[in-house]
Amino acid sequence: MTREFDDLITEADAASVDGWDFSWLDGRATEARPSWGFQRLMSERLRAASSALDIQTGGGEVLAGAAVFPPTMAATESWPPNLDRATRLLGPRGVVVVADPDEPPLPFADAAFELVLSRHPATVWWDEIARVLCPGGTYFAQHVGPASVFELTEFFLGPQPQARLARDPDVERAAAQKAGLDIVDLRAERLRMEFFDIGAVVHFLRKVIWIVPGFTVAAYRDELAALDRQIATDGSFVAHSSRHLIEARKPE
Repeated sequence: MTREFDDLITEADAASVDGWDFSWLDGRATEARPSWGFQRLMSERLRAASSALDIQTGGGEVLAGAAVFPPTMAATESWPPNLDRATRLLGPRGVVVVADPDEPPLPFADAAFELVLSRHPATVWWDEIARVLCPGGTYFAQHVGPASVFELTEFFLGPQPQARLARDPDVERAAAQKAGLDIVDLRAERLRMEFFDIGAVVHFLRKVIWIVPGFTVAAYRDELAALDRQIATDGSFVAHSSRHLIEARKPE
């Protein structure tokens, strides 16, 4: 094993993965962004709303990109390091950040919000979203789509035919409609990703924990070594993320 491999994985294994900031990967990995520009569209909707909730806000970095918040603005998060980070980032701007286990029920009253947001929620509880939306309110989100980054998942875990079927946007459309929401917009894209060194892969897998559940450097050292050799030969490892934009409205 080369000294470079050991140094790369040791460095990446020690780096902080708190929050939802991927700047550690600058120059080491790339990911194309969806054409619709979620943060810009989110900001426009926040500017026009009187009350809003951001579900599973992470470290609050995406929500913090909005220039203006409505008079009532709340966010939920479950992971303690992210909860602390989001509170420090968003609290001074008047956002109430609430600890929530990402399971029903949401800790808010019926019809509490005009706008509910989420970017890359781990699980979507449609009945709860519909419950906390006021009549005429909107759910606006960017979801992870089916088989996202599965080139990486299957490199480590082997073929995952059943898992490839999860997060289908048409299934989510049906679930939203079953909860009583009307679909206003639904768009999907697959986007090129490249990892240029094995440290970038380690950092990504430690941060985005659902790509290879239970990932640790020690448990997957052999696979990491094989992938390191492949990157050395090919120049990078190419994968594709899957995203869909969804906007749903609660009837008046």
